[in-house]
Amino acid sequence: MTETEVQSVPLGFDLLPQGLGFTDTLQPVYRKVVEDGAIFGLIVGPQHINSMGICHGGVLMTLADITAATGANLAHGVMSGSPTINLSINFIASARQGNWLQAEAQHVSVKRRFGFCSGGIYSGEEEIARFSATVYFPDHSGLLRDGTGAHLLVQE
Repeated sequence: MTETEVQSVPLGFDLLPQGLGFTDTLQPVYRKVVEDGAIFGLIVGPQHINSMGICHGGVLMTLADITAATGANLAHGVMSGSPTINLSINFIASARQGNWLQAEAQHVSVKRRFGFCSGGIYSGEEEIARFSATVYFPDHSGLLRDGTGAHLLVQE
């Protein structure tokens, strides 16, 4: 990433730590923890584009997935490995290399064992995608690979 790209990351966003498994494939990816949730973002790089020169749908889906799961976990008040059991996404517009993408959890509700989240991915004022997801809140802590790492999910 060039110095110009680093400078185009909005204020308040911190680089997400490495070591989160598949999420690392998005790197560099950024997070901003706000009062009622987290916002994720990335600058579309050459590793994020497909053969048509636009951001790959898998990148958008992964960004939506981590945003929805984090939003649901924060609303639930317990940070743990919470698997996504449903994710749907509507691709509305394309994003190109160099665009800042920002994913926001906008509507979150929590039930006993499930979290429901919907939100959007934006490039500036342009809506790139809409998503909705359901995540499962397990009644045990055994879903993190080694029983540790939950601290990486939330900025302390």
